[in-house]
Amino acid sequence: MSASDTLIEIDHVTFGYDASRTILNDVSLRFARGKVTAVLGNSGCGKTTLLRLIGGVHGATSGRVVFDGEVVDVHDRAQLYRLRRRLGMLFQFGALFTDLTVYDNVAFPLREMTDLPEALIHDIVLMKLNAVGLRGAAGLKISEVSGGMARRIALARAIALDPELIMYDEPFAGLDLISMGVAAKLIRTLNDVTGATTILISHDVPECMAISDHVVLMAGGGRIVAQGTPAELMGSTDPEVRQFVRGEPDGPVKFHYPARDIADDFGLGAAAGGRA
Repeated sequence: MSASDTLIEIDHVTFGYDASRTILNDVSLRFARGKVTAVLGNSGCGKTTLLRLIGGVHGATSGRVVFDGEVVDVHDRAQLYRLRRRLGMLFQFGALFTDLTVYDNVAFPLREMTDLPEALIHDIVLMKLNAVGLRGAAGLKISEVSGGMARRIALARAIALDPELIMYDEPFAGLDLISMGVAAKLIRTLNDVTGATTILISHDVPECMAISDHVVLMAGGGRIVAQGTPAELMGSTDPEVRQFVRGEPDGPVKFHYPARDIADDFGLGAAAGGRA
């Protein structure tokens, strides 16, 4: 992929929230302009952290995050404000303002980031809500909507500014099967119609494989296990890739977070040794 085809480059990035645990370990990725890239992986492998680095919430311990040829500097507030104006973010838990109505949540980025007249903001908000099937819920409070509806409201807010980069963190969580299918189709349609670049973080393999151009599989320790087209990953013979994309309970990917022997936690280690 050439530099001109790349919107976001992750260049040998290592990051940890503290010195004792590395979340991303020498990760290098490129996200192509105008494409949908899904980043899959088990919980705790660093998928959400990757989005935080792109958005400038955290700075890399080493390496570079490059946004359209510009190295992201978390200490440059003017740069961060300018770059964030170009992206939309659907947060993992929605991050809606509970003291605002559905309408005002979607209107918030338009009021904050633009000088558009309120009449035009009104039309844009209703169009975005209509796209996610919730125009009729515009006047409701956040406490009056379901978890799945809240996720769709957050999606409408993420696309309010028609950003050139849209990052989705678990957009299908909490949605019923119909809403999930509609949301997946909307993500793909928005990408194609607007020419946006999409980064999609998810555990939902079937939906991601159906709408993505490129898929990245991450694993514990911040490793990139594999990447390629959906067909390439689905047809992979690598045990770690096969286990994840097929949802197999047994394989290289362990269910338990690394821990010491359970007998030690219950104070049974020495006693068990004595009985033996």
